[in-house]
Amino acid sequence: MNPELLFTPGDILLPQDTDMRKWSVIACDQYTSQPEYWDQLGDYVGDAPSTLHMVFPEAYLSRDDGKRIASINHTMQDYLKKGLFRSYPDSFFYVERTLTDGSIRKGLIGKLDLLEYEYSEKSQSLIRPTEKTVESRIPPRVKIREHALLELPHIMVLIDDPGKSVIEPVSDESGNYETLYDFDLWEGGHICGKRIPKEKNQSICAAFGSLFSRHCAQGNPAILVGDGNHSLATAKACFEKLRQTLPKEQWINHPARWALAELVNLQDDALKFEPVHRVVFDTDPKALLYDLQNTFPVDGQGFSLQCIIQGQEQTIPVGFPAGILPIGPLQKFLDTWLNTHTGVLDYIHDDGALRDLASRPGSIGFLLPPMEKNALLPTVQQEGSLPRKTFSMGHSCEKRYYLEARKILP
Repeated sequence: MNPELLFTPGDILLPQDTDMRKWSVIACDQYTSQPEYWDQLGDYVGDAPSTLHMVFPEAYLSRDDGKRIASINHTMQDYLKKGLFRSYPDSFFYVERTLTDGSIRKGLIGKLDLLEYEYSEKSQSLIRPTEKTVESRIPPRVKIREHALLELPHIMVLIDDPGKSVIEPVSDESGNYETLYDFDLWEGGHICGKRIPKEKNQSICAAFGSLFSRHCAQGNPAILVGDGNHSLATAKACFEKLRQTLPKEQWINHPARWALAELVNLQDDALKFEPVHRVVFDTDPKALLYDLQNTFPVDGQGFSLQCIIQGQEQTIPVGFPAGILPIGPLQKFLDTWLNTHTGVLDYIHDDGALRDLASRPGSIGFLLPPMEKNALLPTVQQEGSLPRKTFSMGHSCEKRYYLEARKILP
């Protein structure tokens, strides 16, 4: 494998003559227990051209799936037929995302080679998941992607680059680049994107290749999937289906072999890891808590777990095993307990949102501590994928918004 081919320029599409604030919307897996967010966004966007009309918010998954998927495919065809997009062939984009605290997260938009990505729990692939992939979540996404003409990525992947050799040199020269978009996102801060001159492509790939070689010498993966692992796993599943049905000369350069993503340096000062909390709805909170404490009795010094039951916060000592992330035993307990008890589990990114949701009758929330981001690479290398939703790269509103597109069918 030539490391310089792992993350490469793509043929990227952007809309022309479009209200970008209405065009760009947050990742579909956010605000899953807050459909009112998506309802308000839908009212704001209306019939204007928007990525909202081409994605399936998970808050709506219980509704008429087939009808919405058909509408997504029709909208993609319609936008392409009308010439909505301008194409930027063989391009890297440089992106600056201004976050809620005023810091700026830097990224590169390019495409990943799915041949070098596996999402199994003990994956040793060059592009590696950080969190466990729930395979039952892939088929519904495949239904959306398998006939889609376009991909709209919210995937963010990470490189561990302490020397800041790949993205930061691009940032230093970005004042000379063509600005493609520069606007305030709907409830998500500000974003600015620039096209990197093609003559810079080779040096970016070479810098990445050099970083990859250093990681390879240490037995580390080249790229870690930070956000959007299930979307990337869906892209992989769809591509593998093509590989099984097409001769090699057709799939080897098929556009579905690659997936568009934003590359971010784990060492970026603006990149902060936030906890992903748990809330269980429609359950018996006291019974759940009783069984949790009996499953993990305290023998000596226990872990202090923050719980919220109907708006009341309390600290519960539990005997979680020492030396491992608390999310591991908690997630395993919740999965097992909910197999035999009533309740619906959801994953909440923000403290305030968790407190609001856990105040509902029949609900219990768990406030979890953040993971240190410098522990990510060694933990994945030693233990494999972490439990799903172990960490979040920023608050909900700081997630990647859908913005760029790429054709994935010829």
